[in-house]
Amino acid sequence: MRGDQQKEMASWLQSLEPVQPRHMIGLWKGVGIPSGHPLDGVLENLHWFGKRFYADMRADALLFQRRSGRLVAIDPSYIPIGLAIKAAPLGRTALARILFLHLQESLRAKDTTASITLRTLVQVESAAMIYDKQPIVDHFRLAGHGDLVGMMCVREDPRRYFFRLRRVKEIGT
Repeated sequence: MRGDQQKEMASWLQSLEPVQPRHMIGLWKGVGIPSGHPLDGVLENLHWFGKRFYADMRADALLFQRRSGRLVAIDPSYIPIGLAIKAAPLGRTALARILFLHLQESLRAKDTTASITLRTLVQVESAAMIYDKQPIVDHFRLAGHGDLVGMMCVREDPRRYFFRLRRVKEIGT
């Protein structure tokens, strides 16, 4: 991991405008932003779709797309984040992609898995998503063309995972 790349990305995120949680309601397509984090490329390999935010300030934290196009909300509590980060090189393999596709139904969320609220990050209040059963907070800022930029923070891990979200129309779930 290049620490300077992580610092540059964090500074860039902090330079962006804040976003209110109510402006995030809807379905968002995600893509990772390479930053030297161990998870760079892992979510895309596993067919990560993005996130969905609801009017009651709840969220589907991890949405994946099946070959059929159907979206599946995964319960992050089934995946120990520390182990996922340590096993990240495996997560970028074809074997991991195939295995994950077969496990998706058993990892399916029974309900929403996170909440959206306002959080202060470096003296700026903006929307954040707090995972229910993981030590994870995603901080959000507005980027150009109405996109969002997110920074995933795992408690007691100084590394940050960065991603971009673009609002899309609802598709089959």
